[in-house]
Amino acid sequence: MLIAVNKPMNMLSQFTSEGGWPALDALGLPKGVYAAGRLDRDSEGLLLLTDDGGLQARISSPKYKSPKVYFALVEGVPDDAALAKLRTGVVLKDGKTAPCEAEAVGTPDWIWDRDPPVRIRKSITDTWVRLTLTEGKNRQVRRMCAGVGFPVIRLVRFSIGPHDIRGLAPGEWREL
Repeated sequence: MLIAVNKPMNMLSQFTSEGGWPALDALGLPKGVYAAGRLDRDSEGLLLLTDDGGLQARISSPKYKSPKVYFALVEGVPDDAALAKLRTGVVLKDGKTAPCEAEAVGTPDWIWDRDPPVRIRKSITDTWVRLTLTEGKNRQVRRMCAGVGFPVIRLVRFSIGPHDIRGLAPGEWREL
């Protein structure tokens, strides 16, 4: 069984609540499924769950280089040099990131209003950046964007391999 979940902001990617934060058990998911990878509490979007350990490993292991597409709303307007650094790899404390795809894009037409709303500052322009990664270091997209001078204020994982969140509102799920 493979399930796509649109994980809302401020929900843990586990089945047990912790620190007052809700967990996946609040979504009425079938018993016996486990997350294939993680999304941080403050990130939103696609989380795949499965009851198949081999499939779970193939989805979450960087060895299989499954592309993951993220949309990051960043503070400021990344220039060509910043986008080029993202594409070629950013040096982080735990090593250089693998090359990825990165481009500034308009507001995605499928994006939902976030709860709580994103903090908007009139004096700073925000830009959406689409990134496609094949590795998954801890908080990688946030650290990469900050590393090139553009902190992330909202992060949404859109897809993993051929699976995406189209048609799923935050907190909704479907069997694939």
